[in-house]
Amino acid sequence: MRMKLLSIPRAPAFVLILLAAGGVAGCSSNPVRDVASSLGAGPQVAPTPDFVARSRPADIDYMPIGTPVPERPTPARTAEEIKAAEAELDALRSRNEAAGAAAAELGKTPPPEPVRLPANSSANTSQQTRQKTNSNRRP
Repeated sequence: MRMKLLSIPRAPAFVLILLAAGGVAGCSSNPVRDVASSLGAGPQVAPTPDFVARSRPADIDYMPIGTPVPERPTPARTAEEIKAAEAELDALRSRNEAAGAAAAELGKTPPPEPVRLPANSSANTSQQTRQKTNSNRRP
């Protein structure tokens, strides 16, 4: 009598192997999409536009961990240069504050008086008076 090592039937074992292979293959690509696109039913891969290909480098280099940062292209400022820049900014601030104070003074002017119309003019009858004389209402 012959003894089988594995007691799993062939069909479920085949399905199990296909599922495992599909899981491993799913990490790198999409086999369903690849088959569909090769048959013409899936999404078509468009070529990369020229301006995109020119703007991106062919080989992207990443800075490895642990390497020193490259030196700055411009040297750091000296203490005298910093003091000169601070003095320039202080002068600019004082000019802006003076301009703001002058604008605030100009903004304090009172509004102009409203124009007064002559009281006896027939051309300047009020809207209410015209409505009363033209209405058909009886008192």
